[in-house]
Amino acid sequence: MSASTAEPIAPPVGQLALQATAISKHFDGVAALTDARLDVRPGEIHALLGENGAGKSTLIKILTGVYRPDAGSIASDGEPVHFAGVKDAHQAGVVALYQELSIVPTISVAENILLGERTPNTAGLVRWPEANREARRHLDRLNQRIPVRRLAGQLSPVQQTMVAVARALAADARVLILDEPTASLTDTEIKDLFAVLRSLRDEGVGIVYVSHRLEEVFELCDRVTIMRNGSTISTRDVADITIEGVISTMVGRDPGELFPDRGTATDRAVVSVESLTGRRVQDVSFTAHAGEVIGIGGLAGSGRSELLCLLAGAQKATGGTITVAGRVLPAKGDVGAVLDAGMVLVPEERRSQGVSLNASIQDNIALANLEKVSSGGWVSARRVTELARRSMENLRIKARGPRQHVGSLSGGNQQKVVLAKMLAREPHVLLLDEPTRGIDVGTKAEIYRHIRELAAQGTTIIAVSSELPELIGLSDRILIMHEGRISGQVPAEGADEELLLSYCYGRNA
Repeated sequence: MSASTAEPIAPPVGQLALQATAISKHFDGVAALTDARLDVRPGEIHALLGENGAGKSTLIKILTGVYRPDAGSIASDGEPVHFAGVKDAHQAGVVALYQELSIVPTISVAENILLGERTPNTAGLVRWPEANREARRHLDRLNQRIPVRRLAGQLSPVQQTMVAVARALAADARVLILDEPTASLTDTEIKDLFAVLRSLRDEGVGIVYVSHRLEEVFELCDRVTIMRNGSTISTRDVADITIEGVISTMVGRDPGELFPDRGTATDRAVVSVESLTGRRVQDVSFTAHAGEVIGIGGLAGSGRSELLCLLAGAQKATGGTITVAGRVLPAKGDVGAVLDAGMVLVPEERRSQGVSLNASIQDNIALANLEKVSSGGWVSARRVTELARRSMENLRIKARGPRQHVGSLSGGNQQKVVLAKMLAREPHVLLLDEPTRGIDVGTKAEIYRHIRELAAQGTTIIAVSSELPELIGLSDRILIMHEGRISGQVPAEGADEELLLSYCYGRNA
């Protein structure tokens, strides 16, 4: 199968719980969806996959009444429906749970579950014993023993997810749409969630599962629909396709092209770290060269992210030295001095630390580059727009324009905005903390390409990643941390995942 050729969609089997046909949607004249299709059977878990910006979120919002389609049709249980809003979709049994759960932390579990539903009451007074029993019934259906009187804000992430699922059941959901439900869950919590989803499937609930973690899709799902550039490209049984086939269809090219060629490292030392010590980091030393990409791995809590914070001046060092281009940085943790030395950090948490979601793309970029867009104390609107347009073009940010709010962009394009605002400073050293977390393989490939282009121009790049294949494919050299120290160092060319993992556990330290 050619990755660039659309396949015929297999005809549905039996009565469909939900069917979207030939859906189109435009925003400000820009096509977000063109001939998008999705059919969901009762009692199946159906993966919806695609790059960030492929149209998944727009299609979900149309299926749940947030947006109205410009063209196309939607049917529920075989009957045409027209959702004027979210309430209409709920009445048809279509409920979506998003990555940012709409849990109210200051009210009880029972109140969260019954939120928006008719609460048992007499003359406006809630009958709490009955309400608590109703909430308990929905949690029992999920085999969850969460106390219904506990404040929702006191729950773990997986418990909050279970409460959100229970709320969907209270709304009599027959189609449940889950958007990146495992993003904040541990492996054990993911297993618990999968057990619940399988039990709901066995009860006849149709589940649409959106995730960038393809291993999860192949473990959990029955069918997969793949979107690209706003259109549905393929719907297949999971048993009839491979992960490589999914990636190829998503991005329109062979997955072997994911990582660009290496070989840009020089002998000129740019960053020298000697015996660096902080709260978690202990006696770390290494040198990074111009044009080199150094990957830093390790288990959670190993000190890898803390190392970047020390380098960026976001944490105070208690010992050791950091030298950038011959300039010794202050140990007290001076972000301004680090920026002046030409070293910038792209943080792990892009939504809380990297961008202002309620501000536009151009304002986000300008805030980190005021010296480029102002003179005499006055900000030039023309310079702000020009800088944003150049950055959007260089990083291929998909948006309606530089004035679009960052919060309305896909996750991958939000990450590109974080990169854009820091790259506009033209740094000598780029620190990246999990630069591709939560984004699709197509956007990952674009970021990898840009990282390698920067390295070829002489930029030194130090990148933390929890994905061993990413470390191996992207880096020139890999440092592995364990309990705050460097436990192993290997060239990335020909590196072995098993060896790296042994370093992660400190076995070869």
